[in-house]
Amino acid sequence: MLNWLQIPLPELFAILAAIAFAPGLNVYATVAALGLLARFAHVPLPPALLLLETWPVIIASTVLFVVEFFADKIPAFDLVWSALHTFVRVPIAALLAYGATRQLTPAQQLLAALLGAAIALAAHGGKTALRAAVTPSPEPFSNITLSLGEDALALALTWLATRHPYAAAAFVFALLTIIVVMARLVIRAFRALFRGAENELAGRPA
Repeated sequence: MLNWLQIPLPELFAILAAIAFAPGLNVYATVAALGLLARFAHVPLPPALLLLETWPVIIASTVLFVVEFFADKIPAFDLVWSALHTFVRVPIAALLAYGATRQLTPAQQLLAALLGAAIALAAHGGKTALRAAVTPSPEPFSNITLSLGEDALALALTWLATRHPYAAAAFVFALLTIIVVMARLVIRAFRALFRGAENELAGRPA
């Protein structure tokens, strides 16, 4: 069982790497999973994150997860949804990292928050780039399968971080390496995402 006050710094940052990457894929699944894991005594949360295990937060994040589950699979609307959630996934990942490191110095806590935000942004960017490659396919099954895989990965990383943090961090590092190598494609995908979302909101052809 984790003891957040005694956990070694390398292990803490290994946990945070996975917990920060998961919201970049699906923030509501991550928050709901953390809340349920804590609620049923699978893992204790640090004092600053105890709000996550309250039923109102668990229910709200689960409902939003269900909404995203369907919204993420509707062509065109998923562009708007994903673009807007750039400003949800990244800040929440930063807040999770900040709250989980309350026992550290202010400088270390700020560093954790910045790293959390950067990792979540990279995850969101990698997801966007992969979607950009798959979305033009005329059949819907590849996009739906990809969306289901993202949801499953977010949940799996959240659980793995609480049980095998170094394995979770190693997996995240491998994914981040791939995303960095594909940085140019990720940037193009981000631009296309916001252009597509703007066109959809304005009623213009993509």
